[in-house]
Amino acid sequence: MRAPDPDTIHPMPGHTRCGFLKNLVTRPTIIVGDYSYYDDPEGPERFEEHCVLYHFDFIGDRLIIGKFCAIAAGATFIMNGANHPLDGFSTYPFGIFGGDWAAAFDMEKLGRTVRGDTVVGNDVWIGMNATIMPGVTIGDGAIIATRSVVSRDVPPYAIVAGNPARVVRMRFDEAVISRLLDIAWWNWPVDKITRNIDAIGGLDLTKLEQAT
Repeated sequence: MRAPDPDTIHPMPGHTRCGFLKNLVTRPTIIVGDYSYYDDPEGPERFEEHCVLYHFDFIGDRLIIGKFCAIAAGATFIMNGANHPLDGFSTYPFGIFGGDWAAAFDMEKLGRTVRGDTVVGNDVWIGMNATIMPGVTIGDGAIIATRSVVSRDVPPYAIVAGNPARVVRMRFDEAVISRLLDIAWWNWPVDKITRNIDAIGGLDLTKLEQAT
C-alpha cells in the first residue's frame, strides 16, 4: 500500500485547482501540516496572497494549520495586522502613512491589539468563503460552515455556522470526542494511516482503537 506523496504540490493528476499547502506557502509565519489542502478553481498557488490578509512580519503572529485539513475556495484568515487600537477617540491608523503623521505610530499601542496566533487543528474542514478572525483556535475535527465568520475559539469536533459563528451541534458525544483526541490518528505514521483508512473514515470506534 502506498500513500500519496505529501511533498507534491498537486496530489491529483489533472486537477491543478487542489494543492497541498505546505508546499505552496513561503512565509515562515505560516506553518501547515502534511496533507492539508486548499481547493480553488483559480488554483491554490495564491493562497498566501488571497486568503491570508493583513499578515505583517513586524507583528509576528503566525497562522498554524494542522494535518489533513480541507480548506475550500475563498476561505480567509484575517490576521492581527487588521486590528486598530480602540483606546482613543479615533481608530484611524494615522502613523502608517508617514510624513508628519509618522510620529503617531506607536508599536506598543498596536501590540495591545494583537490576539496571538491563529491556530487550526488537525482534520478540520473549512467551507467556502468562511472567515477566520485573528487569534482564533479551531479544535481538531471541527467543521466551519460556508460563509461563517469565526470570531471565537471552536471546540474540537464542533460544527459551527453563521455570523458570528456559533456551535450548531457537536459531531460526537463527549466520551467519543475524548477518545478521538487521545487516539489522534493524524499523528500516526503514514503507513499505519494507509492501512486503516476504512476505520478512520468509519464510525466503529473499536476498530480505530484496535488499529495496528
